Amino acid sequence: MLCHAARHLAGEREKMARNSNNRDANSLRHGSAGLLIAGLLGLFSSAANADWALNLQEPVTAVARRVYALHSLLLWVIVAIFVGVFAVVTYSLFQHRKSKGHKAADFHDNTAVELIWTIVPALILVAIAFPATSALVDMRDTSEPDLTVKVTGYQWKWGYEYVTGDAAGIKYLSVLSTPRDQIENKAPKGEHYLLEVDRPLVVPVGKKVRILTTSNDVIHNWSVPAFAVKTDAVPGFLRDTWFRAEKEGTYRGQCSELCGKDHGFMPVVVEVVSEAKYAAWVAEQKQQMAAVAGDPNKVWTLDEMVALGEKVYTANCAACHQASGEGLPPAFPALNGSKIATGPKDAHLAIVLKGKAGTAMAAFGEQLSDTDIAAVVSYERNAWNNKLGEVIQPAEVKALRGK
Repeated sequence: MLCHAARHLAGEREKMARNSNNRDANSLRHGSAGLLIAGLLGLFSSAANADWALNLQEPVTAVARRVYALHSLLLWVIVAIFVGVFAVVTYSLFQHRKSKGHKAADFHDNTAVELIWTIVPALILVAIAFPATSALVDMRDTSEPDLTVKVTGYQWKWGYEYVTGDAAGIKYLSVLSTPRDQIENKAPKGEHYLLEVDRPLVVPVGKKVRILTTSNDVIHNWSVPAFAVKTDAVPGFLRDTWFRAEKEGTYRGQCSELCGKDHGFMPVVVEVVSEAKYAAWVAEQKQQMAAVAGDPNKVWTLDEMVALGEKVYTANCAACHQASGEGLPPAFPALNGSKIATGPKDAHLAIVLKGKAGTAMAAFGEQLSDTDIAAVVSYERNAWNNKLGEVIQPAEVKALRGK
């Protein structure tokens, strides 16, 4: 009797355990299904609100239109090949399976099939090669430009120098202008987040613009998709490309080479304007350059130099050494209280002019004028806790350049 009762009790316990496990499993399945449904609803809800724009940027040059057309043609060729191949594979899997009684063929080759799958792809490649080669040759034809601009990549900004035309001699740096608060998620993102600069490249509409690219440090890449332009900027080399924008507007791109930690903060912005606006811009730039250059023998006051130096520092130095002067050690040392910014001024000027080998400190001698270098060094030696009370004059920078 006792044995029977014990077996009955064990059976009841096992039954209760199975029921409990089934309830848990059902609950888990229901919960998982609920999470899956909620996730899909969230996905489709987000997708419904997303920008579903596809394809390349709208082309605004003849070359870009050719690239766009070639891209579209090849896309459909690839789709046709994909559908054809997978249709054959799918048919073979279902119609020649063992469960239908199909027996494997007893042969090792088929000359006709091998000729077909060799000749047909070869013909496709030849057909593609003609328009592709023609487009590439056109992209490389930089002859007879109306305007030539030298583009130099720096970590992490672009330097523009107009070599020919009415704007010859104009040069400046183009730096990311997205506020730090947006980058650090302290403010909402703007419409052109990380694709806006303080000074864009300005060119006239309808003119052939030749771009010469090089770099001051590492390999960069100057890219504007709407122009079908994408050219490496390699240290020690000059590479060239060209475009002729047919429509006024602002066109944006980015450095398309992994050039360092701030690679994503190096946008390209080109402003295409009418010839009248371009002429007015050229006149304005030359007037500003003359005003900044001024009298090389002018003696500046400390307050004047510090005020100008703060602007130069913000545009060229703050990205690495920070607005606070605390830097981002070890790659970018602090300037606040540093031996350079509080030591001999000639050493300070020399490192700004010539950079420092083996580090991320670039040479600014070719980028900035004597006045700008004197101003930024004066600012660094008097900002934050560096209250040295020294003012550097442009004449001192000019004298040091020759050494």
